[in-house]
Amino acid sequence: MIKPQDISENQLQNIWKKQSFTSTLKTQSGDFVAVLSIGEHNSSASGPDFKNARLRIGNLVYVGDIEIDSDYNNWKTHGHNIDSKYNKVILHISLTNKNNHHYIYTKDGRKVPTLTLEKFVKKELFDKVNTVIQIKNENNTDFIRCNSIAESVELEIKKEFVSRLGIERFSKKCDRIYQRLKELAYLSELKLNEPTIKYSLHPEFAKKEFKSDDFKDKKLWQQLMYELLFESLGYTQNKDIMLKLARAIKLDFIEKNITTGNSNALESMFFNISGLIPEVKNLPKEEVSEYSLSLADEWEKIGIHYDGEKFSETDWHFFRIRPQNFPTIRIMGGIQYVNMILNQNLIGVIIRKMEEINNLSILINSIRSMLIIRSKGYWKTHYIFDQISKNEIKYFIGFSRANEIIINIILPFFMVYFDTFGKKELSKKIMHFYNVFEQKDDNKITREVSNSLGLGSLLNNTIYAQGMIELYRNYCSRNNCLECEIGKIVFN
Repeated sequence: MIKPQDISENQLQNIWKKQSFTSTLKTQSGDFVAVLSIGEHNSSASGPDFKNARLRIGNLVYVGDIEIDSDYNNWKTHGHNIDSKYNKVILHISLTNKNNHHYIYTKDGRKVPTLTLEKFVKKELFDKVNTVIQIKNENNTDFIRCNSIAESVELEIKKEFVSRLGIERFSKKCDRIYQRLKELAYLSELKLNEPTIKYSLHPEFAKKEFKSDDFKDKKLWQQLMYELLFESLGYTQNKDIMLKLARAIKLDFIEKNITTGNSNALESMFFNISGLIPEVKNLPKEEVSEYSLSLADEWEKIGIHYDGEKFSETDWHFFRIRPQNFPTIRIMGGIQYVNMILNQNLIGVIIRKMEEINNLSILINSIRSMLIIRSKGYWKTHYIFDQISKNEIKYFIGFSRANEIIINIILPFFMVYFDTFGKKELSKKIMHFYNVFEQKDDNKITREVSNSLGLGSLLNNTIYAQGMIELYRNYCSRNNCLECEIGKIVFN
């Protein structure tokens, strides 16, 4: 029989979708299961695999979520038992269940039946999966359709196209930043709050023509930088909620309610509004640290002034995220950036560096060193509240993340800034910076694209690496091969 590690959870989910079972399903405890609706497949990075399923288990009909794991023990090893996103699970399905356990337990203590899939699926199906896995391992080809034939395209054609896509990607980032700048200026001018529904600004906004004078207020640029930095710290899984947090906790509110240098109050504000701090007042004192209690005390003083949106723990993703990238750690890094924006003139300092430093290597190192944030205090030894980590945390924001912030935030932000105020020489300097910047890290997309196209020597050159990402996301992953300059050649 196939081992749990040899079949992916995606394949198990497909088996559930097809419902090709050899006999009537039964839970481990012996209750018959009738599937009234398989539920909606959850394609996000966290939460149960299927939402809003309808099942008859025994004589009762249940509506809720379904989680499918390779092995029964994954329920705990993946942390579902302590994740409130899984509180609505009505059935746990696993391929194997070595010790014949009958139930799993959710974070809120509810007992949920479990079902072992291998009892209800034909052996031939697993044999087929084994064959596919074996072929895949023997012929581990890349995920680009022209992988085996792209070498027929001249190197210069590939380089020119990928470079152009790198510039397009940079331009898109600049356009997005400028659009948000206009939104902030419009809201500020009319003294409006952020609209609750995205893109629900007044129709007059679309007609308004902006001039550089509309953007002279430094607070617009500070809020913009703050939002962009927080969003970038969220990575794929938490970028949306990090952006929402920055828009909920305006810099104006921070300035009015936090005394300069009161880091405890600032941390209290962010962790309470984010919903990540536990309800310490309802827990026994021996289970709560002095730090958590101090944040709760601070919030009693600050919270009365806050009437904006508040979030909950379930809004955040922890599953399949490395502890050093947990939202708690990234928020702490973001808090240090808030202090730098408000009290250390971060934007002005970077502008001055760009004006005065002509050696790009020195300029890059100088900006990067500002963005690297060493850990401190309580969060040197904690990834989450009231649970000491095994290893000391050295950085809130490390070298690699600082590099990504330079590429994705700093360069397009200051391109927009210099273009807005007509500083053409500095705009050219930004583009030169972008063209020659060498990034030290790669990712799965850039590795695969560079291997497929024979551009491995350009992998760490930012403009090409960004172009590879643009190529994959807008052409390869969408099968837009005949719109791609490379695809036009190899497929015709």
